[in-house]
Amino acid sequence: MTKHAHSGLVISVLLDRDGTIIEDKHYLADPAGVELLPGAAEGLRMLSRAGLELFVVTNQSGIGRGYFSEAEYHACHAAMEDLLRDRKVPLSGSAFCPHAPEDDCDCRKPSLGMWRALASRHGLDPSRTAMVGDKVEDIAFGRNAGMGATVLVLTGKGGETAARLQLPLPDLERGYRPVDATRNGAFPHAVAKDLPGAAAFILSLGST
Repeated sequence: MTKHAHSGLVISVLLDRDGTIIEDKHYLADPAGVELLPGAAEGLRMLSRAGLELFVVTNQSGIGRGYFSEAEYHACHAAMEDLLRDRKVPLSGSAFCPHAPEDDCDCRKPSLGMWRALASRHGLDPSRTAMVGDKVEDIAFGRNAGMGATVLVLTGKGGETAARLQLPLPDLERGYRPVDATRNGAFPHAVAKDLPGAAAFILSLGST
């Protein structure tokens, strides 16, 4: 198990990819099209410098639908890792689901196959893990796993998701707003403007 420097509630963070870390480009297959979202590297660097480990969990149904190959997915992932590495952001691991929704697999979010794989491989504790994403499936994934925190970012499809769930907008100064997740099983624990806002919320958990 990896030793962690951070002593707060959360010591590992799982992140959706498209719409959370990089621009959501429909069925992205070309690594030249990988673009970090504004503020993404800054937010991830905040978490990494605090000693948290970062992991990517992503549904890639384009593979199962035949739109692109696993090799093309891996090329895009490598391009994203290169962009993050250039900005001093290391990733500790990743998992992806290559199946189409109709394949009825156990790894497509919000099912927990990717969580089980990463937790087993890296010794992750759900109560000390946060999930960050822009879709209902991301939040359900985190809550299904019993994670200590879930954060909906308003990048990607996050604005539509927040509107559908009738969630409050983030506080402008802090970049996030806590949510009473006990009110609704689909609710996140916070809504954040972007990854810096999500990082600020996650890091605040260790200071309360």
